[in-house]
Amino acid sequence: MVSITLDNRLYRVDLSRPNDISLPLTAGPGNPNCYWAEPVKMETIRSRNFIGSVVEGGSVNYQKLMITPHGNGTHTECYGHISADGATINQCLQEFHFVAEVLSVTPEIAENGDRVITLQSVMERMKHNSAQAIVVRTLPNNDSKKTARYSGTNPPYLHHEVARYFAESGVLHLLTDLPSIDRESDEGKLLAHKAFWNFPNQIRKTSTITELIYVDPVIEDGLYLLNLQITSLEMDASPSKPVLYKLEEVL
Repeated sequence: MVSITLDNRLYRVDLSRPNDISLPLTAGPGNPNCYWAEPVKMETIRSRNFIGSVVEGGSVNYQKLMITPHGNGTHTECYGHISADGATINQCLQEFHFVAEVLSVTPEIAENGDRVITLQSVMERMKHNSAQAIVVRTLPNNDSKKTARYSGTNPPYLHHEVARYFAESGVLHLLTDLPSIDRESDEGKLLAHKAFWNFPNQIRKTSTITELIYVDPVIEDGLYLLNLQITSLEMDASPSKPVLYKLEEVL
């Protein structure tokens, strides 16, 4: 059990009760897919005298993994995603535990027919101003998100005012079940990404965006301890494993 003080209130966290909000990666089409990424591939390594498969008679399992972090599943990205300076997620994310608020928000229909998460809808749902991370769960929320084919469907996205509001509120890490916080095809404007990272001026270099999570319906809106796990990749994004632990206020 861990204790955390937030806004002069004491909370306890039971680390034996994790809520994993990442999606597992499997070979083939069993993952969500966006931006026309190829499916995840896991290939057995073979040579003249070796086969990396116990099932096929080898001594160990030894496979090559081929993945597109932005397109195949849960991933965390740094500002290097939109910058030419070579920033990597392994360089930018140096801390891994944060107080997070989970919000459930229904996208609204814009004049052009897009489904957009608006600033008003977010402000109506936010209850805590001290959260270091925000987890945005879109409604409706069902299992279809685990294997959704998003390419060419113009999925919902965040209005850039929402991203700017989060940045100005001091939110360091933004997590969402959407394939992108920006419109699928926006002529490269990336308004929400740029607003959240305050790009290109006074860039918030330690802030991250995590996309394609799945927040199970049993996880209630509210405060959590977030453990944001990545692989140590020197590239702009990494497959990731965000895990939530419920904060229980001590009365």
